[in-house]
Amino acid sequence: MLIDNNLLVASAQTVTGTNTSVLSTNTVDLGANRDIGAGSEYPKLQTVIGTAFAGATSVEIQAIQADDAALSSNVTVIGSSGAIPLASLTAAARFEVELNARIGSKGQRYLGARYVIVGAGSAGTVTSFFGLDTQDGQKFYPSGFTVA
Repeated sequence: MLIDNNLLVASAQTVTGTNTSVLSTNTVDLGANRDIGAGSEYPKLQTVIGTAFAGATSVEIQAIQADDAALSSNVTVIGSSGAIPLASLTAAARFEVELNARIGSKGQRYLGARYVIVGAGSAGTVTSFFGLDTQDGQKFYPSGFTVA
């Protein structure tokens, strides 16, 4: 899998806390050309779990936009995974969040991720990045069949 360093928003970032939100350490500055919804393909926020999560009940992965690089001013959620239960937040688990089109708007300048922790999260790391293509080499199909 190829990851563009300019689209990497979290690299082995620790995501812990109790009933809180953790912002990605990096942001993507879209500058004046911030209409990421134009065209036939929308980017996706892809997240890979490094260290398995512990203690939390669930974690929600959100793609967000904001007016500042700190992702604190006028924050808008543009995509969400929904609550992911702790049992699914194991090492090497992968998640993808589709971004919603910002119809009638160019959107905001800065793009990032937010991780919403429910419960007392005591461990867990993520690597998150934006991209168009999903590579899923983890599917295995049974052998021993013929095509007629």
